[in-house]
Amino acid sequence: MRICNPYRRIIDIAAICGAALSIQGCAATGTAPMSAAEARLGLDTYRLGAGDKLRVTVYNEPNLSGEYAVSSAGKIAFPLVGMVDAAGQTVEDLSHALTLRIADGYMTDPKVSVEVLNYRPYYILGEVQKPGQYPYVAGMSIEQAVAAAGGFSYRANAGRVNLRRMPGAAEKSVQINAGQIVVVMPGDTIRVLERYF
Repeated sequence: MRICNPYRRIIDIAAICGAALSIQGCAATGTAPMSAAEARLGLDTYRLGAGDKLRVTVYNEPNLSGEYAVSSAGKIAFPLVGMVDAAGQTVEDLSHALTLRIADGYMTDPKVSVEVLNYRPYYILGEVQKPGQYPYVAGMSIEQAVAAAGGFSYRANAGRVNLRRMPGAAEKSVQINAGQIVVVMPGDTIRVLERYF
């Protein structure tokens, strides 16, 4: 003789609905997980962008050396040579480009170095206490960025965030507190999603 528990059917339906919602939630975000290589990116691979402030030194040429901001168009205005593309380049790439432009009719064998004085800010959006723009701090993890924004809201999915590394790039899903530290880069956009339950 089989005894039927009336609550058993309700529990089964709730479990099926929960599984369906979690699967639908993954598909709704449409984000691929971030690879381990992407998570380990550091400033040695950093690409300049609008809002970065640079120090350019042309050795033995104090009139050319100085501080330059990368414009919203991704360029710096440099004496003698005019507008130079900076966005998307490493500091080494920009140093090489400036060396070539200065050597093209202005100086013989110029020595140019470029360093970043101030990196562009990062952004944290969504389910945090104080979403917005924050100054970049070298070595900051996603967890520290969330803490700087006042912590998670009560609705936040505290186990996963979406991260966009470059403007126009696709968001990547990042699991936090999973044994790997994902370092925030200048210009990153971190989006903390709402949890479903």
